[in-house]
Amino acid sequence: MSTTLVCVKRVKQEAPEEWNESMPLPGDIIEGFAEDDADKSFVQAKARSELSSQLGKISQSIDPIWLKVRRGDKTLKFRVNVVLERSSFLQRRFSFKAVDDDRHVAVLGDLTSEQCSELQEMSRRVMNVASGSYSKKGAKYNWKMKTDNYLPDKQTSVINSILFLPLQGDYCIETTTARCMTWFSAAVSSGIPLVFVNIQTEQTITSEKTQLTAKESIWGGQQSHDATIQIMQGIRLWFLPGVAEVALKMTLEPGEMRFGMDIKRTDEGFICVYSVAKDSAADRAGIRDLYKEGNKTDHLLVISRLEGKTLMPSSVCSTGLIHCCDHDEIKETLASAIEQKDSIQVHFMSWPNQTIPRITKAVGVGALQPPREY
Repeated sequence: MSTTLVCVKRVKQEAPEEWNESMPLPGDIIEGFAEDDADKSFVQAKARSELSSQLGKISQSIDPIWLKVRRGDKTLKFRVNVVLERSSFLQRRFSFKAVDDDRHVAVLGDLTSEQCSELQEMSRRVMNVASGSYSKKGAKYNWKMKTDNYLPDKQTSVINSILFLPLQGDYCIETTTARCMTWFSAAVSSGIPLVFVNIQTEQTITSEKTQLTAKESIWGGQQSHDATIQIMQGIRLWFLPGVAEVALKMTLEPGEMRFGMDIKRTDEGFICVYSVAKDSAADRAGIRDLYKEGNKTDHLLVISRLEGKTLMPSSVCSTGLIHCCDHDEIKETLASAIEQKDSIQVHFMSWPNQTIPRITKAVGVGALQPPREY
């Protein structure tokens, strides 16, 4: 069984930009508290319940108090006010809040050293303390001219990403990483031609007002509306939609009432073509040829964009749901184009060694090469 430490699990503060180093921050390991800042005066606590009991004994006589915390490789001492965190007939719990901000109340927990380190890293990112760097100044940049000249398709950044948030109750970043790579591996194994680019941790801050019961709330007590801030460490996966994107335009002929392309959504949240009617608008655009070639090489024909709008899944929330494009909305876009007798442009993910139709142009990372060295 892992040894736990008394740690600040989160803070009740809706404005993280107002945090500073003299406040208790998520991940702070509580070393002790005292009436003054002399090291020998600090009283240690090995568990949250023990610390709460000790704070309750001094709350009426000493306030504010000195708090000693371990933050990274530093030990800090600063003053805090004792606050009643939860009160009921059977139990009273005490915590502390920042001296100069009544909103900044610490929520304590018994966490492992690894969990404390993850929370400290999140707090460090929120604080965004810049050290050892020169001051910065703004420089003008002609974004429109650069985009027109250097981006293959001005409606897309070429590269895509999906953010995976930890499941509720998860503190281990490796677990979130494993789910991320499971999703990627399953997508590629199913025939979706994704190209791995990069993976990184990403901090996400949420603030919400919820009505909590004594059983559900970490604050306890009677039902109340609490505004809480939660910091989550997610994993962002960057990928290319195939080795290139193939842009094809479907155009209806007089009397045609459909484009002749049927679509479905995969388990991983992508939209793919599963049938193309012969002699249809989709067939004339070259989509049927791509579909048949994909079947020969066990690749799915996946739509990356429709009329310039991305169809890529964007995130996986803490309940495990994949946030992806609404299948019915896509069908409505196609139906609207049919009703208006409009042409519609579709981008497809291309796979290695694919035959690109002559009537189109592939847009891919190959167009974004650095200058050659001579």
